[in-house]
Amino acid sequence: MLFGKKTTSDIGKSAENLAANYLIQHGLTIIDRNFSAKTGEIDLIALDNQVLIFVEVKYRKSALFGQPYETVTRSKQQKIIRTAQTFLQKNTKHTKKACRFDIISILNDDITWLKHAFE
Repeated sequence: MLFGKKTTSDIGKSAENLAANYLIQHGLTIIDRNFSAKTGEIDLIALDNQVLIFVEVKYRKSALFGQPYETVTRSKQQKIIRTAQTFLQKNTKHTKKACRFDIISILNDDITWLKHAFE
């Protein structure tokens, strides 16, 4: 198992690092991590050419209770969207870029990248 015995916070950081490295290997540039605002947090923000991608990272060690991406509820999606709007207000150089919301779902050691996961 990739994550071994760690705290929940350590597991989250390991999953985010794994996801960031995965995206970098696929040609993306990570421009921010753990962007936080009153509305919530975005795990990773990346650029794919001129497309700004807001990425939610979800990890589970087992599929017993479903896939990791299934935990990104409509409520969570709305928080991410509002937080992305705050990011764009604070980072005006990105306001003209197309935006996309993706999920990196990690089940034990297997990574699934869901592009255009929600709008």
